[in-house]
Amino acid sequence: MRVVSLVPSLTELAWALEPGALAGRTRFCTEPPEMAARVPAFGGTKDPDVAAIAALRPDLVIANREENRREDVEALEACGLRVMVTVIDSVEEALAAIAEIGRALGREAEAAALAAGVREVLAEPLPVGPVRVFVPIWRTPLLGLGGRTYGSSMLEAAGAVNVLAGRERYPQVTLEEVAALRPELVLLPDEPYRFREEHAAEFASIAPARLVDGKLLWWYGPRMAASLRELRRLLAGARA
Repeated sequence: MRVVSLVPSLTELAWALEPGALAGRTRFCTEPPEMAARVPAFGGTKDPDVAAIAALRPDLVIANREENRREDVEALEACGLRVMVTVIDSVEEALAAIAEIGRALGREAEAAALAAGVREVLAEPLPVGPVRVFVPIWRTPLLGLGGRTYGSSMLEAAGAVNVLAGRERYPQVTLEEVAALRPELVLLPDEPYRFREEHAAEFASIAPARLVDGKLLWWYGPRMAASLRELRRLLAGARA
């Protein structure tokens, strides 16, 4: 089985399930480092080198509806390649994708073990009651994490209330609008926009702001269980 993954978190997943199958990645697929040192990159998530990937003749290309462009998927399919396009807008869809990729790689048991670890965390009692959270994803203009997204689903699974859950996926908002929603905590991820310590002051009048690893909210796969536990720790800290 030879696989090319165009999604950083799913590249990490494929490596965790069956490292020998991974034949190609994007330049943004850098985790874990030992994978990046061994597996060649073929362009980016938005501009994969279709010709080079086709020349590899992989058995499967893994893509994602949000991460990758339709025209690139269609170009790969036009080369006769099988492309698995994942749709992951919730924790449950992420678990389904783990199972699907596990089946494709012939590693059903390993995939089931990963999913079981996530479900074990989901079954643990929440450390605190629901904490109202705002997550900006871009600074100028100010965009927030809305509903029907994997990140919002992770927040909810961790015990948070996403104050923008009723809005579109990534709505543009003002600080005044956010303040009116009364968040108790602002999480500042380092991707897609790299929020830094100096940006925390911009939200200080609204709620305490904490810098977080964006992978907690955006990366599905082998780190999901640890991400849920870290998010729950952050929420508990907001009530300490």
